[in-house]
Amino acid sequence: MFKKKEESTQKLEASSDQKRVTSVLGPDMSWKGELSGAGGVRVEGAFEGSMQIDGLIVVDRKGRITSEGIQAHSVIIAGAVRSDIKADRVEIRSTGRVWGNVVTSSFSTEEGAYLRGKIEMEEETGEAPEEESDEDQSAANDPDAE
Repeated sequence: MFKKKEESTQKLEASSDQKRVTSVLGPDMSWKGELSGAGGVRVEGAFEGSMQIDGLIVVDRKGRITSEGIQAHSVIIAGAVRSDIKADRVEIRSTGRVWGNVVTSSFSTEEGAYLRGKIEMEEETGEAPEEESDEDQSAANDPDAE
């Protein structure tokens, strides 16, 4: 009896650490500008601008986002996104459509999902590997270089 209580307490602590939707942009709403903060956002309408969310972004089937860049902990897409995305976890549902590059450490799609762009997978630490500069690459390809 007491053991079950302890287990349920542990489950509550684990779920409280996860981000959840705390704000909703409704289906008849459109927003233009910059959105930043902590928590979760569900987009059921139209959003145009930049998004930097320390949490979850959910794009509903009828939701549309047009942006130069989206940054979040997790992004779940069932609608249309025209933006580059950088997140720890990205999921494109069967009705989801993405036009843009994705940088993530965890990526999944359902059958029927659409992505037009590149996917760059990163380590779980979130640190991007060091890239060689154009000069380094030129020197590596030049047989006369020392």
